Amino acid sequence: MKNTLALLAATTALVGAAQAEDLSVVGSWSSLPLHNSYEAPFWMETLPGAGDFNVELTTHNQMGLGLSEIYPLLGQGVYDVAMTVADYAVGDAPELEGLDVPLIALTADEARAMVDAARPMVEDIFRDRFNAEVLAIAPYPPQVVFCNAEITSLDDLQGLQVRASGRMTAIFLEALGAEGVNVSFSEVPGALQNGVVDCAVTGAGSGYSAGWWEVSTHLLPIPLGGWDSVVTAMNLDRWNSMSPEAQALLEAEIASGFEDPAWASAQDALVNDIACLTGNGDCPAGEARDMTLVEVSDADFDRAREILIGEVLPDWAERAGGDWAERWNASVGEVVGVTIE
Repeated sequence: MKNTLALLAATTALVGAAQAEDLSVVGSWSSLPLHNSYEAPFWMETLPGAGDFNVELTTHNQMGLGLSEIYPLLGQGVYDVAMTVADYAVGDAPELEGLDVPLIALTADEARAMVDAARPMVEDIFRDRFNAEVLAIAPYPPQVVFCNAEITSLDDLQGLQVRASGRMTAIFLEALGAEGVNVSFSEVPGALQNGVVDCAVTGAGSGYSAGWWEVSTHLLPIPLGGWDSVVTAMNLDRWNSMSPEAQALLEAEIASGFEDPAWASAQDALVNDIACLTGNGDCPAGEARDMTLVEVSDADFDRAREILIGEVLPDWAERAGGDWAERWNASVGEVVGVTIE
């Protein structure tokens, strides 16, 4: 009897081991709060604690990956899971730009409603373009404007060279009379310091963490670059190889343990990050800096929305082609009250 019980126990252990899911995961920027506060704890602690998942985690910058390579390599099965800013993939999928339209969502709640409305489109894009299953969409804080030049309003960007955070942002800047410049995130401090660009767009917290306050003087907290949505996706073949139980567990855990907490902190993060950059309020992240805070006026928002609706969105609809504008109007457009003509 004892031998029988021992055999059953050993067999059960082997079955359990066979059912374990080993995942190679590539996270977003290793130096930024989204990875350190949410991605890494989820993949290394929360998920393994909830089920039989073994995770090897790195990030795309630690691997030295080109930003446009991340999702195509995921689709080829080079790794199992990857997450990065959706805008990095629009060269392969211009229709993906409809996920994170700048200057529409001014709060985290509005941004999440926009993302939730766009999600069915995003899921189709990732399956068709990248052989991948979307697991989560989380935000960086709003992409605001750092300037190493004296500005008092949005119109003051006219004639300046500005590092854009995405293609829609670059088109918006050009319509405003600025010149959108393509500079990688890591090269921005040098570009600002040396006058290669006058201003640059990124999340307020990202700029604080990366020391952009050392090489810029003015902060314009208008969400010129949207919310820089970060899409977490799994190779579709790897996803299909998992049991329905493992899929359901992963979906539930990533929603409650990663996606929801990242969104819940997004609005407060903006307030705190602005305080850290300007000294206007308490800075929970460390030492407050003394950038000049440029107040955003109603005229700034009106001007921005005029350019967005009249030029930026129609340009995207033409580049995306197909029925993407119609799908956007019927989903995101309904939520945000904007129609692409």
